[in-house]
Amino acid sequence: MNATKRIATAIFTAAVAFTVVGCSSSPTKESTGEYIDDAAITAKVKAAIFNEPTLKATEINVETYKGDVQLSGFVAQPQDAQKAADVARGVKGVSSVKNDIRVK
Repeated sequence: MNATKRIATAIFTAAVAFTVVGCSSSPTKESTGEYIDDAAITAKVKAAIFNEPTLKATEINVETYKGDVQLSGFVAQPQDAQKAADVARGVKGVSSVKNDIRVK
């Protein structure tokens, strides 16, 4: 009976350890919390671009990784590409913006 308890405790401890390690981040992989934060930042940036009347939000793509936002897509004027980057920089939680937007 005592050996069974020790084995069960060891299995439980190992399962908890693997779960904690599996949720941590690395230089190439986001943690679960970072993924959720990035999804929220992406949504906020998309909403901010959508609410900017001079920009066509349907032609601008937004991706976020560890707080770094990447913008891509097409705009009509070079000023629109700069405006989209400025709008993205103004969103809380954005640490940097990579602007890959091209002019048609």
